[in-house]
Order: sequence, then C-alpha cells, then structure tokens
Amino acid sequence: MRNLYLLGLAFLLLLSGCAPKFEQETEVVQDSDKKAEKAIIPRYNISDSYYKAVLPYKTGKARGIVASYINNRLDIDEFETGLMRIAQDSFPSDKYFFQEGQYLEKETVQDWLKRKRSSAQQEAYEKALEKKNLPNEGLNPIFDTSNEDPGYEAAMKKSPIYVAAITEQNYLIKNNEDKLEIGGIVIGIGMNSHHYYNLPDSMGGYPRDVEISNAEIEREGKKAAEEIINRIRTEKEYASIRDIPIVVALFKQQAVSAVAPGNFIMKAKVDANSSNIGKWETINEKYYFFPSNEAKSNYREDSLMVQNFSDAIADFFPNFTAVVGKGFYKDDELQELTLKIPMQFYGKAEVIGFTQYVTGLIMEHFENYISLQVYIESESGAESVIIRDAGESEPTVHVYN
Repeated sequence: MRNLYLLGLAFLLLLSGCAPKFEQETEVVQDSDKKAEKAIIPRYNISDSYYKAVLPYKTGKARGIVASYINNRLDIDEFETGLMRIAQDSFPSDKYFFQEGQYLEKETVQDWLKRKRSSAQQEAYEKALEKKNLPNEGLNPIFDTSNEDPGYEAAMKKSPIYVAAITEQNYLIKNNEDKLEIGGIVIGIGMNSHHYYNLPDSMGGYPRDVEISNAEIEREGKKAAEEIINRIRTEKEYASIRDIPIVVALFKQQAVSAVAPGNFIMKAKVDANSSNIGKWETINEKYYFFPSNEAKSNYREDSLMVQNFSDAIADFFPNFTAVVGKGFYKDDELQELTLKIPMQFYGKAEVIGFTQYVTGLIMEHFENYISLQVYIESESGAESVIIRDAGESEPTVHVYN
C-alpha cells in the first residue's frame, strides 16, 4: 500500500485517478469572432481522459440552463461529463482543447425548450407584446387546451415535455499559425423519461407522473436534433461555424427520485458545411445502483462481488452499516465502480486502521480491469479515499487530516 498523501495538489491528482503529465504552459492566439485574443494552454494534463481547458476560462453563453432544467444533480454531472466522453471519438483530447459553448445564447436555448405555440397562441402572444413576427421556436409539442376542457388530462398525457435541456461544448484546435480556432462542436440534448404535471383541483389535482417510452424519446430526440442542426446551419448568427463539424447526442435523464444517473442513448455526426445528420449510432451505456434489485437481476456476479465486499467489512467492524455505490457499464461491461462506505469513528487511528483494512479487501475482491473509487465517510464528512485506475496493481490512498 502506498504512503498516505498530503492535502492540496496531491488530493486533486488523486481525484483524477492518475498522475499528471508535466508539460510547458503554452501561450497561443485564439481567434474569437474575428478578434485575436491571447490564450493559455495549461502545462498540467491530469489524464488523457480529460481535455485541457483554454485559459482564461470562458463560461458558456447558455450557462445555468442544464442546472435549471435537468431533474437532479446526478443527471447534471453525467450530462456534461458524459458528453465530453462522447466528444473523444471525434475530437480526441491529445489534439483538441475544451471550451464551454460560445454560440448558443441563453435566451435562445430557453426559447427552444418551450412548447411551440399554436396560431392562436402566437397571435395572442404578439398582441400582448405589441410586436409582430416574433419567433416561435419551441421544440416541445403544442398544448392548446384549456384546463376547463374535459379532455385536458388526456391531452396532457399525449403532449409531454420531451426536450428538457440543451448544452453546447466547443473543441478548439491549433492551426498551422499556432492559433487556436474552433475545430468541433458537440450538442447534447437532454430528454425526459417522465412527464410530470398537476391537474386543477376540480380534476383531483395531485401530481401526475407519466413514463415516456424509449421509442418516443428516440423519435422526438431525433426530430429536435434535426431542427437544431438546421437552425445552426441556416441562421445568420451562426454563419461563422457553418464549416465546423457537429456531433449531436441524446441523453435520457432519469426520474426525479432515481438514485443512479441517466445515460446517453444515441449519437450522430454532421459534417462541415452540411445540415444532414449522419447515421445515428446507439450508445450502450448505463449506470446501476448497488445494492438494487435491478443490478442483481442484470449483473448478478457484479452485484454479488459488491455484496461480498460489504459482508467482509461487516465481519470485523461493528459500526459499519453497508456499502452503497454505482457502476458504470459500457457495452454491458463494468467499466467504473464508485462505492461509499458510511462509518462511525471515534478517532483518527480507527480511520487509518479501517482504511488499511478496506484497501486490502479491494485487492482481494475487485479485479484490476475495473476503475475503482472508494470513499469512506462519517457524520463529520469525508475521512479517506481509495482510488485505483483500471490496469493498476495497487490503489492510491489518502486519509484526510
């Protein structure tokens, strides 16, 4: 077992699961809206799995949309980081640099996430604002039924809010003149898997939850993607990126009460100077919560592996309750396992001893083809972390001061 590490930079590296690559900080010129700006490429690369972000860091034009429209924190994190994982296939991290989206404005994305208005609704909308020819660009279906209409509930069931969120990521590349320029764009479309709504009190107004089928999610997601790409390729405010390839991906977010995040289900690529979406590819990824009946049913051996690990801890530590966590599967193979161990401790020596014991159990119970993160926690907060990258023979351990 490796030595315990100090706080600070070492801890940041531990969270990445590998050591940094020390490279020279590079100053380049970034072309932005036909205006040259100095930009810095950081010297540290903590992992080939991550992109270097260009400095000074530019926040996205539509910042805050994902957090406002996605159901829970688990989905928010996976929606953004999973999109970076998808980007690697078209814009590899050894050549491209990450920047938050700089082309889709927040107000634009908000308009796209609304329902499309019927002719009557559009007329009333323009009359109220005393303006004509206002855009009507909502990507979600029209709903034009009064809540006094007997068919209100049936109409609501048939007209879910399908498109929940849209995010843009930019990938920059150095050209022959040592300047950074936009080299690729990735658009993520978050799709609802549940439609939540309330009825008026006169109709028994408790909250409703209607599950949206996978077929509907795919159909409506593809339709939304085609419309978004058409707008980016034809509207004048996006003229500067018409010759930039775009990857678009559909994300299925989970129910509000879910304990595991949603997952990307499909992706496609749009070539430069084209508005035609290429062949859609199915993405076979999913998260499972441990312990759960779903994990036990679909991946019995992995579920038993986690349970045996939990039982081994319980044999020697009476204050222990149970291990909980999530597994990330790609093409039906377990890629990454994140476990949390809640414990009650009465001193630092006990934390160290427990961490040492758990580290030994990790070596016994988990094959090293799995990327593994184990977080030991108490009522006071985080106590220690054990991380082992796939292919590594020994984990890296850190006990908090």
